[in-house]
Amino acid sequence: MARPRRPGDRVDDPRALPDEAATDRRTFLRLGAIGGAAMVTAGGVGGEAGAVGSPREAVQRGAAPGVGDFELLEVPIAELGRRMESGELTSERATELYLERIAALDPLVRTVLEINPDAPAIARGLDHERRAGKVRGPLHGVPILLKDNIDTADSTTTTAGSLALEGSVPLQDAAVARALRDAGAVLLGKTNLSEWANFRSTRSSSGWSARGGQCRNPYVLERSPCGSSSGSGAATAASFCAAAIGTETNGSIVCPASANGLVGIKPTVGLVSRAGIIPIAHSQDTAGPMARTVADAAAVLSALTAIDPRDPATHGRSGPVHPDYTVFLDPDGLRGKRLGIARSFFGFHADVDSVLGEAIDAMRAGGAEIVDPIELALGDGLRSSYYGVLLHEFKHDLEAYLGSLGPGTRVRTLADVIRFNEENREREMPWFGQELFLQSVEKGPLSSPEYVAALETGRREARS
Repeated sequence: MARPRRPGDRVDDPRALPDEAATDRRTFLRLGAIGGAAMVTAGGVGGEAGAVGSPREAVQRGAAPGVGDFELLEVPIAELGRRMESGELTSERATELYLERIAALDPLVRTVLEINPDAPAIARGLDHERRAGKVRGPLHGVPILLKDNIDTADSTTTTAGSLALEGSVPLQDAAVARALRDAGAVLLGKTNLSEWANFRSTRSSSGWSARGGQCRNPYVLERSPCGSSSGSGAATAASFCAAAIGTETNGSIVCPASANGLVGIKPTVGLVSRAGIIPIAHSQDTAGPMARTVADAAAVLSALTAIDPRDPATHGRSGPVHPDYTVFLDPDGLRGKRLGIARSFFGFHADVDSVLGEAIDAMRAGGAEIVDPIELALGDGLRSSYYGVLLHEFKHDLEAYLGSLGPGTRVRTLADVIRFNEENREREMPWFGQELFLQSVEKGPLSSPEYVAALETGRREARS
């Protein structure tokens, strides 16, 4: 994938209004139904301010009193479960609350592409199961958002943010979506992302898609949410859901998790099935949880790790698979662990370095042995081979995915997607192009000597 922008980079969408973009997270979290309605009345983000004014002005005038008291603000998954078990809360009510918050605030951050219209009914059914004594597990009744490259055979589409797949409803759920349903999660909807998981252009803006526009960071709206699972990260940070699912090839979970103050896990390839996920490269793609706490991330990961007949990588796992990763939550878990500090990645911003220093001190106080500094050197051979592998696998894997879709799909090959983008340039390429697509479409099959050599070089240098 293209290098994601650094977490401090400014959002690149020229349509961002200075007043909206300057809203910080403290103000954002004070906004709610009244402030959000004021913003929508005023024309929304990118619209002209009307008599009501901007959301910041609505808050400053006191037009949105008490909206910071959102009752599910950063509530952990275990606490949601406790409240539902005690009867203080139902899954249907939790779903309604998250949907109301999305409707009120998401026009500011553009994290959600689609809401699942069946979510309230699904939540009611899960409430009925709970009353009947059937609780599927820790995720029973918990609303979760999915990145819009994860197939759902329901009332929502799966498009990777691209207009070329607009209206596409896959024939079956991705294994990840099916696992979450089986665990009792309420699939709330689809999140915005860097279009095609940030593998379209060498000059892309993290978090931008033609369908969703520019996703923003809820902590400071003018800053990058990082990509490509930007919507999943920003939505979780904004308490639009209990947790979300992202996907990663190279940094697409861990970068938005970092930029949005979350815990993100990129599982080892093969731990979580890749079946039904719009791909970049099968040698690196994986899906994983994005949550506010380690405990939440562990609970979600536990639901995702089943062996899947559609993904052979799940059959050849090199390490153990655990049905419940929450059993490893240990407040004393750092004691005796050796952690290396790669100082070559410091120096971007003095304040960031200061926060990292505090984190290092906290880990040391927690019993970790800190090895500072360590050197991490990436050879030129690894970089070039990795890039070649992605270009080859993207063409092969994407066309296999497109071939699995129903007869109404307008694109079947990478060349079809390239042609669509050119024909719809004003909507699809107003800010950047499709250089990676053009490079990938020229690559040969996975049997080509060029691909085989690049793959072997990458594996050899990664082991060295």
